Amino acid sequence: MIRTASPVDSQAVCTIYNHYVANTIISFEEQPISIDEMAGRIEEVTHVLPWYLYEESGRVVGYAYAIPWKSRSAYRYAVESAVYVSSHFLGKGVGSKLYSALITELQRRSFHCVIGGIALPNVASIALHEKMGFEKVAHFREVGWKFQQRIDVGYWELLL
Repeated sequence: MIRTASPVDSQAVCTIYNHYVANTIISFEEQPISIDEMAGRIEEVTHVLPWYLYEESGRVVGYAYAIPWKSRSAYRYAVESAVYVSSHFLGKGVGSKLYSALITELQRRSFHCVIGGIALPNVASIALHEKMGFEKVAHFREVGWKFQQRIDVGYWELLL
């Protein structure tokens, strides 16, 4: 089941997200996010853009959201997206279902462009984005630093 997130979901979202923060280069955050911090992020996003959760047997196992691409007015029809899935549910279609719901809602709201930033390497995220119709449009070399290594970031874009 896919539903809209609210701040009360912050603990479940933190459980998924903080795994990626602590164990991977997928997130460039280096410290786990508190439940209160995540609640604030969810509240801030859901005032203006969609944030969806995927539940399996009453348990949140993934989420997807969009945030403004940039703050200048001319960027108002472009958003950046993110999708995170519990490590126990990878490869089961959760990310695709969440992304489909998110893209449909962004189209309904007349957005024109969705941008996905991917820390590289990340074969699974690249496959998901390209499955959803995104195309690679940029590659920045060594712009991140985490776990004592320099990390490239690629950008994929979907025109709606």
